[in-house]
Amino acid sequence: MAKPFAERLLAWYDDHGRKDLPWQQPRTPYRVWISEIMLQQTQVATVIPYFERWMASFPDVTTLAAAPQDDILAHWSGLGYYARARNIHKAATTCVSENGGEIPTNPEALTALPGIGPSTANAIVSQATDRPAAVLDGNVRRVLARHSAIPGWIGSSSVQKKLWKAAEERLPETRGADYTQAVMDLGALLCTRSKPVCGDCPVSSDCRALLDNSVDLFPSPKPRARVGEKSICMLILRDDRGRVLLEKRPGAGIWGGLWSLPEGEEPAAVSASIGIRIGPSVSLPPVQHRLSHLKLDIRPVLSNQGHPAQVQCSTERGWFDREQQKSLGLPKPVSDLLDRLDNGEFE
Repeated sequence: MAKPFAERLLAWYDDHGRKDLPWQQPRTPYRVWISEIMLQQTQVATVIPYFERWMASFPDVTTLAAAPQDDILAHWSGLGYYARARNIHKAATTCVSENGGEIPTNPEALTALPGIGPSTANAIVSQATDRPAAVLDGNVRRVLARHSAIPGWIGSSSVQKKLWKAAEERLPETRGADYTQAVMDLGALLCTRSKPVCGDCPVSSDCRALLDNSVDLFPSPKPRARVGEKSICMLILRDDRGRVLLEKRPGAGIWGGLWSLPEGEEPAAVSASIGIRIGPSVSLPPVQHRLSHLKLDIRPVLSNQGHPAQVQCSTERGWFDREQQKSLGLPKPVSDLLDRLDNGEFE
C-alpha cells in the first residue's frame, strides 16, 4: 500500500523542493502575503526581482500603508493586474488602522481584507505559522485535477468544491509551510501544463489520470471567452525640455490609477480633450498589446510642443522628464514607448 500523499510529497520536497526563494528568508506573514499576491498569474522568475525591490522600499506593513499609491503602482509597473497592487495598499491601511500594524494569521480575518481569497489566506497561514491549510493556486489545482481525475474546468464552482475536498484530504498533520511549498513546487516543476514529468513524480503511483493514460485531458480547458478589440490613439506630447505630458487614469477600469499618455480615437480628439491644438506631428509604428479580455491596437503620435504653458496641469496631469517617469506607475506599453523615445528611436 502506498504511503500517504503528503508523506511522499514531503520526502520529494526535502530532496528537490525550492527552499531559497526570497519570501522564505524569513517566512513572515507580510512577506508571504506580498509574494502570494505577486505570484497570481505570474511566474516565480518574473516575481523575484519585483519582490526584492518591493521589500527594499516597503519592508513592513506600516511603511507600505504610509506610502503614496503612486509609489505602490510604480513598484508594480509591469506585473499587470494592477487592482492587486491597489488592494494590497488598502489592506495594509486596514491592518495599520485596525490591527496595530500586524497581518492577521487566521483565515477568517485575512479573507476580510481586500484582495485576499481563501487560498491566499491559507497560503499565508500555512507558510507563516506552519499550520497545515489547504491551498488552491493554479499549480495545485492542476496537480489535484490530475491526481483525482476531476473533470471539468477548474474555475467552475462545482469543480472548485471537488478540488477543495481533494486538497483537504491530502493535508499532513505537521509541516504546513513545507507542504504548501511542496505541492506548489510539484505543479510548477513536474506536473506542468504541458509535458509533465510523470516519471519523476513522487505521487504518480496512484495518480488516476496517469493510470488511465489521460494526463493530457486534465484539467479541462477553460471555455474560450470572446476577446474584444479596441483601437486607440496615444499622443506623445514633448516640450522643449524633453518632458512628456502624462495623465493619471481613473481608479477603475484598464490600468486604473496609473499614469499614461493622453488617448482617444484620433489625435484631434485627444488634443481637444486636454484643451490644446497640437503642432506638427508624426505617426509612429503601431503597438499591439494583449490584455486578458482585450486586444489593444495603439497608434502613437509624437508632437513636439515647444513651450508647455498652454497645457493646464493639475494633480492628475503634468509634464515629466525621464527620471520623474521612473517614479510613476506606468502601463507596460506606455513605459516601452517612453523608453524607445528616450533611446532616440523616433528621431
